[in-house]
Amino acid sequence: MSILKYSSIILAALCLSACQEKKAPKQEVVESPYKKGTFGYDLDFLKRKDSVVVLNSKDGSGQIIISPKYQAKVFTSTADGVNGKSFGWINYKTFSQEKLDEHMNAYGGEDRLWLGPEGGKFSLFFKPGTKMEFANWHTPAAVDNEAWKLVSNTDKKASLSKSAKLLNYAGTTLSLLINRDIQIIEPADVKKILGIDMDSKVKSVAFHTTTTLTNTGDKAWEKQSGAPCIWNLDMFTPSPQAVTIVPYNDGTGKVATTDYFGEIPKDRIKYNNGILLFKADGKSRGKLGMQAARAKNMAGNYDAENNVLTITLFDTNPKAIYLNQEWRTDRDPFVGDAVNAYNDGPLADKTQMGPFYEIESVSPAAFLKPNEKLTHNHSVFHFTGDKQELNNIVLKTLGISLQDIQAAFK
Repeated sequence: MSILKYSSIILAALCLSACQEKKAPKQEVVESPYKKGTFGYDLDFLKRKDSVVVLNSKDGSGQIIISPKYQAKVFTSTADGVNGKSFGWINYKTFSQEKLDEHMNAYGGEDRLWLGPEGGKFSLFFKPGTKMEFANWHTPAAVDNEAWKLVSNTDKKASLSKSAKLLNYAGTTLSLLINRDIQIIEPADVKKILGIDMDSKVKSVAFHTTTTLTNTGDKAWEKQSGAPCIWNLDMFTPSPQAVTIVPYNDGTGKVATTDYFGEIPKDRIKYNNGILLFKADGKSRGKLGMQAARAKNMAGNYDAENNVLTITLFDTNPKAIYLNQEWRTDRDPFVGDAVNAYNDGPLADKTQMGPFYEIESVSPAAFLKPNEKLTHNHSVFHFTGDKQELNNIVLKTLGISLQDIQAAFK
């Protein structure tokens, strides 16, 4: 599916619908009638932290939680109301920390926003002249710990915004405005967008984010000064049988970069007729990235243990320039990934942030003149229910069967 087709289909459908090691903080006990792991439990937890916004599908079974205080995150979703499984990963202990972490405050969220590049000559995470190592790595506050403005909301859509000034590694100050529109997608529109059929034996929830970046400064963002990019990261709870699926186009050269945190072991990554499969069990830290020429505009995950199929759909543009995110300055800063996948695992000191896994999409570089805008679209779909129906959906969208997914790492 092309970027143009994706953007037009999703927007049309939505318009129709809208008419290092530290002492771990003490885990907070939440009074809730719902079991931990359910949407109701997470809703009760997050209500204690923020005036959250809940979007609902027409029948109320599909719901998502959005937080203005916590950087306009979609924290989690459910396909089966308050008693249903909570699909997003939430890092409960981070909320109880006595003070902010200077590097990153990992609250979680099944769709959280970052800005790139993380590393390289125009990094937003390292001050000019500092060595690119963890001690000097600091997530920009606007996407880490500062609250956003809730511009408007209904039970179907929320709009949020944040202004910021960021200094990049090249010494350029970037003045910017971020707008984030989040909308729930009704089941009828899910069928149209993905071109699938599903009946009452499948329960689903889906949402769409449109993130717009505006240059509010008086100078253009160019190759000499550096430019930011939009970065959607979806955090989910892993399981021993969860597998991330990344379809890719034919081409020359390597399919993906697989050595971000050391080479991913061969028994954790497979290639199957144009589809990359990556074990997402939260037990071995690894990250891969795929450039826009190779990446399709869809990825996903199947968790056989919980029988949950997740699909993400996003903009890609093989003709655009993407930014290198690596923590080094000796690589071309304008050759980077459009799609990433991450599996969490223990660090060398045996500590671990998660476990969780991520599916990520990245926009092209925002080479913008003053007042110009760049927009990135990203959608998340969850399905659970009858396995034969799920098999039909995954074959139609990602081009692989549940059987082949499950067999990849046996």
